[in-house]
Amino acid sequence: MFRRAPRRLVRPCSPTRPRTQIAIVVGGGNFFRGKEKEGRGLDRASADYMGMLATVMNALQLQAALESHGVATRVQTAIDMKEVAEPYIRRRAIRHLEKGRVVIFGAGTGNPFFTTDTGAALRAAEVGAQAVLKGTKVDGVFDHDPRTHPDAVLLPCLSYTQVIQQQELGVMDTTAVTLCAENDIPVVVFNIFTAGNIRRALRGDDVGSRVGAETAWALK
Repeated sequence: MFRRAPRRLVRPCSPTRPRTQIAIVVGGGNFFRGKEKEGRGLDRASADYMGMLATVMNALQLQAALESHGVATRVQTAIDMKEVAEPYIRRRAIRHLEKGRVVIFGAGTGNPFFTTDTGAALRAAEVGAQAVLKGTKVDGVFDHDPRTHPDAVLLPCLSYTQVIQQQELGVMDTTAVTLCAENDIPVVVFNIFTAGNIRRALRGDDVGSRVGAETAWALK
């Protein structure tokens, strides 16, 4: 997700005051997927909490990678673990963003039964993000899974309603899309492994698929 710096905080030609403020919500699937463990001797709530802890591990790894390139970062977690990261405090997160730091949100919403997508939509609404950028392994949203259907067609523009009604598209879960719709936050789905795509998405260039209000794309 990203938000534009308030005009009063922007200093022209200042390399330390980027106009684009970036917050990152990381998943934990590389370590543990709570829903997949349900029914294997572990209840869903416990499995989800384990998944949330996995997202914190990924957040700390991402922080180390970014700081090795000189990028100032802060990790905030929805589950209190002050020895390794800051607790999530909305006003503090916004202040970090205003100071040009990348904020990494870990532990999802802090509650079981919610996806990382919902966590991203929630944080985006809380910090006043202008868009949610969802990096995936494919080039956007397709009418069928492009990994199993070579003839799948890329859908460059979709409405919130379409995504909610056609959950088989696999964009985001209903709760996440509804949060974005209620707060008028567009979603851009793109291939994070294509060089330059993150920069293009931040600049607002045509990349991947865009999800927004029914009339949003008619204005472009």
